[in-house]
Amino acid sequence: MLYYLFTWLDKQYDIPGAGLFQFISFRTAMAVILSLLLTTVYGSRLIRMLRARQVGESVRNLGLEGQMQKQGTPTMGGLIILLGILAPTLLFARIDNIYIILMLVTTVWMGAIGFLDDYIKVFKKDKEGLAGRFKIMGQVGLALIIGWTMYFHPNIVVREQVTLPAKVKGPLQVHQRGEQYYYTQDIKSTITNVPFYKDNEFDYAKVLTVFGDGYEKYSLVVFLLFVIVIITAVSNGANLTDGIDGLATGTSAIIGITLAILAYVSGNTIFADYLNIMYIPYSGELVIFAGAFVGACVGFLWYNSYPAQVFMGDTGSLAIGGIIAAFAIMIRKELLIPVLCGVFLIENLSVIMQVSYFKYTKRKFGEGRRIFLMSPLHHHYQKKGYHEAKIVTRFWIVGILLAILTIVTLKLR
Repeated sequence: MLYYLFTWLDKQYDIPGAGLFQFISFRTAMAVILSLLLTTVYGSRLIRMLRARQVGESVRNLGLEGQMQKQGTPTMGGLIILLGILAPTLLFARIDNIYIILMLVTTVWMGAIGFLDDYIKVFKKDKEGLAGRFKIMGQVGLALIIGWTMYFHPNIVVREQVTLPAKVKGPLQVHQRGEQYYYTQDIKSTITNVPFYKDNEFDYAKVLTVFGDGYEKYSLVVFLLFVIVIITAVSNGANLTDGIDGLATGTSAIIGITLAILAYVSGNTIFADYLNIMYIPYSGELVIFAGAFVGACVGFLWYNSYPAQVFMGDTGSLAIGGIIAAFAIMIRKELLIPVLCGVFLIENLSVIMQVSYFKYTKRKFGEGRRIFLMSPLHHHYQKKGYHEAKIVTRFWIVGILLAILTIVTLKLR
């Protein structure tokens, strides 16, 4: 909202400094600062309110060291993260931008699902919370909204180099590289970035080439299926990772910084041309949202680091996972998620492997056997005697390495 106010003030009265709001870098910095202030200052107030209302975590005794000391720690702290994301985004981003609108919808949608789950657990005293099928329905619903909008909205396009005559009607842009001229055009496409692949691009529509001519008209189905899988997998992965103090929050902050970098280079014509990657018009505003997201995660870490004063609950973890997945899809880097969100992926796989192997051995040998001492993976290391803080720090280091590898893939072909 402030963007429109200061743009008007700059045009009408030429107020010194008002023109700064034209720069994404400045608005991103302001979003980070405001997000940090909101989460750190108002976070303590929310924690006191949650304690007063006895909104405490009910802890199952799993035999982990120091686990029962967390009994009664306030939960639903994800509300702090949601505040730290929504307020700066609404103030500093262009809220008529379709990418920002979709990210705001994602934040509220997934936050509402998580809040309902926490509400049932805390106030209805039902440890199971919201039934799993309703969570999946909510995630699928969000995926359909995002996928459908990206496929049909006129402002969600990619700029590609074309040869004359152009296959698609529309304006062309002329560019010069050295002594050569070339043409680009904004087109609707289901193309996305993929690492370790020629030209670094992949079109979902090509999955249907086996059906012969005219397969492109079914590309929406393939695209929607991919979006559904990605959003459900990442949001559930973030939820599983939120098992020890600061793990999900710190990991998400690292991922958020990486996504901000990817969004900036993808939404900047100069960097996109230099790196020879896909340019996505209008996506630069997502950097501001990413700044608010990182600020909210780091600010929440102030209270969520060991020993935690508050837990984010599903209100925060489901929202964080949904935000990361939706953001990656919008900047067309979703196929990098197995690398970037490797920590989430490992946590997911550890649970799947543990449950599958236990059921298999129970059928074959009459008793279930385990691969890990406990799943998700961070509990395995707790069982081995590692301190929470050491586990979290080492997972963060792994997350940083994966983030660097993700950025490096921009130049790998």
